[in-house]
Amino acid sequence: MSNEEEKDDDKKVRIKLERHIWPDEAEKKEQKFQRRLFTVFIVVSMIFVFVVGWLIGNAKVIQINPTTQEKQQSKIDYVMDLLENNWYFAKDDPDIQEHLMDRALYGMATSEEDPHTTYFSSDELQNFTQSINMNFVGIGVQFTTNEGVYLINRVFKNSPAEKAGVLPGDIINKIDGVSVEGLTTDDIKDRVRGESGTNVSIEFLRGGKPVTLDISRAEVNGTTYGKMLQDDIGYLEIYGFGDSTGYEVEAYLDEMKDAGMKKLVIDLRDNGGGYLDAFVDVVSFFVDKDVVVMKQEYANGSVQETLSLGGKYDNIEDIVILINEQTASASEVLTIALQELRDNVTVMGTTSYGKGTVQITQPFTDGSALKYTSSKWLSPSGVSIDGVGIKPDIEVKLHDILYEAYLPMEETDSFTVDQVSNYVRILQEGLDYLGYSVNRTDGYFDESTLTALKQFEKNLNITQDGILDKGTFEAIVSSVVKEYSLNEAKDAQLNEAINVLKENQ
Repeated sequence: MSNEEEKDDDKKVRIKLERHIWPDEAEKKEQKFQRRLFTVFIVVSMIFVFVVGWLIGNAKVIQINPTTQEKQQSKIDYVMDLLENNWYFAKDDPDIQEHLMDRALYGMATSEEDPHTTYFSSDELQNFTQSINMNFVGIGVQFTTNEGVYLINRVFKNSPAEKAGVLPGDIINKIDGVSVEGLTTDDIKDRVRGESGTNVSIEFLRGGKPVTLDISRAEVNGTTYGKMLQDDIGYLEIYGFGDSTGYEVEAYLDEMKDAGMKKLVIDLRDNGGGYLDAFVDVVSFFVDKDVVVMKQEYANGSVQETLSLGGKYDNIEDIVILINEQTASASEVLTIALQELRDNVTVMGTTSYGKGTVQITQPFTDGSALKYTSSKWLSPSGVSIDGVGIKPDIEVKLHDILYEAYLPMEETDSFTVDQVSNYVRILQEGLDYLGYSVNRTDGYFDESTLTALKQFEKNLNITQDGILDKGTFEAIVSSVVKEYSLNEAKDAQLNEAINVLKENQ
């Protein structure tokens, strides 16, 4: 949760933050701030470089009196000059000064105590902002990667990818005819994104077979999706808390209210958080005006309260909030605020991530920024969930296969009857989730596994040899992701949420 700069919009809460450098002060204070950050990193780097050089180097060592040098110029300037002009590998870097400065800032912002404070280069800041706001020119998919396998796990609503027929579970195989083998995640993004209106041709592996789709790139926006599920039950999924989230949520709540919605599922699973302003916008739709919705505790012991803005929807009688291990930051703030402030809220799923700190993003004039922790956030009643998370009122887990760490098989691997492997275990769990009959899920390849695998191969119209190889394994994983994403009957948490709301009548 970050970016607490005041906005002119009358709906936004005004928050005064002490001891912070704001954007309008950045130009005057940036140089002084950067030099302070740079000093410690360069001193440590200098000691490391020289000690290692003295220990293992064969070249002649030139003795230098640091005291004399420091009298002539500051240590930071001296080390900068030394690395720029005397370091052997500096000749290979045309932007050596800029890169040395970046390394210093990365080092200063890195600590074991606070993984959420970090330095962003200009490009990294842009990517970070886009990831929160979900506004970029591309095709509108989210994918995971593991050892070179790029698996689509989400296709955003009304995106170019959805319109072209991309499905969750598809595996990216080629982009514009070029294999993705050996490419990095950034390589994939660079090839998929481009100018609006241009086309990209992507070959996916779907159920073990290649499917090529031509997709027209466009601006992708949207952090929220909503719809009516059944009867008077609505569904609101929030992917993240970006600049436009409040407006998006309001539009869906209006639409569902007109459709007769009285009960609501708020899906915050895999929501990693976002901006404080966006959280305030959203929580205000569910509580009365001027209610304390969160608190912030600063290093000096002071506590600041954040109030709701108004605009509550009175038609909502009951709410179930879905959370999981990846529900973090602003989504946790929303969850515990509604849990404490309303009598008709049930939290369901598994224990959340437990990110209980607030970050501010301080931009610099060169486009880079420092995102640093400014405070710890507390619930309206003063509870901190940092490092602990939110325990659901009703714990509901998904099928075991949906918690597996997916490791792709090697081309040379294969398994059949009477063999034992973790790959066989994942196969068995996948077959069970997809509705095939297996007698065991312990990794021993028995006859029931063979029968189920052959039936799966037959249904997908792929070679029915009953052998678990790389292609078949990827087909199983792809089918599981597709089934979970597109078949609501396979989502145990969502179905239990619906049951709870039906019972509350």
